[in-house]
Amino acid sequence: MITKFHVSQQFDFKNGYHYPRPANIGIGKRPLDVEGTAYFSIVDPVRYDPSLTYGRVKEYAISQFIPHFVLYDKKCLTFKAFFKQSVFESPHEHYRVRQVNIIYFLEDDTITVMEPEVENSGMKQGRLVRRDRIPKTNLGDYWHWKDFNIGIDIAMYGVVYHIVDCDIFTKEYLESQGIELNDSEEMPPDPYMLDRNLRIKPHSHKTKLADDKLRRFLEYDGKILRFFAVWDDRDSEYGEMRPYIIYYYLADDTVEVQEVHKKNDGCDPFPLLLRKMKLPRNWKDVPVDFPSITMEISDEEVTSYYTPQDFLVGETIFIMGRRFLIYDTDSFTRKYFKEVLNIVQGNAIEVFEKKPSPPAPPIPPHLGFGSPEDSLQSCLTVTIPVPPKKDVVRYVINASKYLRYEAVMDWVHPEDKDRKFVFSYSLSDCSITISEIPQRNSGFMEGTYLRSTRIPKPGTNMDDPEYYTPVDLYIGAVVVVFTQRFIITGADLFVYHYMEENPEKFPPNIVDNMRNYMIQAGHLKEDIANRMQEMQKEEESKNNNAC
Repeated sequence: MITKFHVSQQFDFKNGYHYPRPANIGIGKRPLDVEGTAYFSIVDPVRYDPSLTYGRVKEYAISQFIPHFVLYDKKCLTFKAFFKQSVFESPHEHYRVRQVNIIYFLEDDTITVMEPEVENSGMKQGRLVRRDRIPKTNLGDYWHWKDFNIGIDIAMYGVVYHIVDCDIFTKEYLESQGIELNDSEEMPPDPYMLDRNLRIKPHSHKTKLADDKLRRFLEYDGKILRFFAVWDDRDSEYGEMRPYIIYYYLADDTVEVQEVHKKNDGCDPFPLLLRKMKLPRNWKDVPVDFPSITMEISDEEVTSYYTPQDFLVGETIFIMGRRFLIYDTDSFTRKYFKEVLNIVQGNAIEVFEKKPSPPAPPIPPHLGFGSPEDSLQSCLTVTIPVPPKKDVVRYVINASKYLRYEAVMDWVHPEDKDRKFVFSYSLSDCSITISEIPQRNSGFMEGTYLRSTRIPKPGTNMDDPEYYTPVDLYIGAVVVVFTQRFIITGADLFVYHYMEENPEKFPPNIVDNMRNYMIQAGHLKEDIANRMQEMQKEEESKNNNAC
């Protein structure tokens, strides 16, 4: 009558701890025979020692069985690693160094990759690889903790991670299993994060000196001493004497250095060499404990500043390590020194040599890239070339006006014999567009043969070419388009009307040539009929007058 034959579980879990269950229950929750009354003994089992009767047990007791998932529950191996991620189309960074933690779970040999959160990184962080068994090869092998070590590369789903270190538990566990760990490496920094941290300015506050700025402002506002100086840099290679203007503001005792530029002087057009600031006499004279990484110094480190008495004609001053020679001042500065400081400024000094003006550079020949006008504009300026000027009046008058001609190819190969083309001459910019007329089963792709381009005549000077004009386009004319010959075989009626409206632009033989073609093509029937009626009316009016 027994119906239950299941085996009871051997372990239990309570209050966060696991412990084995008593082994007094058998299959189907039936008590074992050991616990039955048949095995009951009158001898007190507490005071009775079986070893006194039978001797000590020769074999040790079997150790308690603990399954793998219980032994290694919540035990993980943590490896510190990084991988490089390429960054495209960014002027600030070429790659990123992303630091991750590779966590290996010993209970089921699964792996996950976690990226620690970085403040204001702009990237999605956290779990990069979900927890699972990671395949090692295509043969069905998986990554095992025996494959991990410091200083090696681990490839997971196409991303290569370089392990640089691990935690203390991981080191102790791997060494206990007989694995010799390599020396720890230093985690490489992210170059973009380093550069961004350097750009962040520390928050600091400086107590300003007590000074009656209002009085100085009301008394010296708008009063500026101006000195003309040169930077004598002839000691260095390719050095020269470059002119500057030094402004001394009496309202706040600040100095500003402005660079004087001339046309084609070969220097970058920076307006100021030194912005308005209080100029120290020796900017390198700082205390010993002053940090060398600091770029600017404050009033606490500076011992003395430049005063107006230091700016005299003929004297040399040093501004941030540069040597300046003062050779002249303006009239207001001379008057201020004489009346206020009781100092007479010296006469102006000639420091520049008069050089003859250089000859005009020759225009280089056209290389064939672009139009000659565009190439000429690039030779006139060093900066961004300015496009050549266009005839705006002609463009406005002749906008959307085209002269269309029909042409055939002066063929050499028999397959080009039946190809037909349309020449569209733009009156606004004198360019020609060539399109091929589609024909069925011609074997050639119809459409644009040549985009809108000004076509030069063969044999002309490439530096100043002569382009095709409507005068050169008539019936039977041969047009050479970049070594390819075309023959004009027809034109539309607008071409003839344009010739009649502008007779001064076309010779008579060209107009007659186009008129004969239009008559043969039957395009001037209405014009001839209208002309005949006008002639009849003129004859009738003459006869009436004669009568």
